[in-house]
Amino acid sequence: MRILEHPVLGKLKEKEKVKIRVDGKEIEAFRGEPIAATLMANGIKIFRYTRKYRASRGIFCALGRCTDCVMTVNGIPNTRTCVTPVENGMEIETQHSLGRLK
Repeated sequence: MRILEHPVLGKLKEKEKVKIRVDGKEIEAFRGEPIAATLMANGIKIFRYTRKYRASRGIFCALGRCTDCVMTVNGIPNTRTCVTPVENGMEIETQHSLGRLK
């Protein structure tokens, strides 16, 4: 699901590949790209579940304004994945409700 060639931006430039873990599963990512972009490119569309109705949420604004894309990243809940860059070895978890510090 990654756009490899864009009509305006051109071809995707090769970046350094790193490994991250999402809900215990290791996936490949490009260092520096938003976590949300990596997740979407790997077919992961659900980032969190709401507190009251347990409804699934994923990417919405992609600008860091809303909270639909929040996940627990390296033990820190409510991290906006659309504006947080990927780093090697990150531990990312689907967030349930408000999240808890680890």
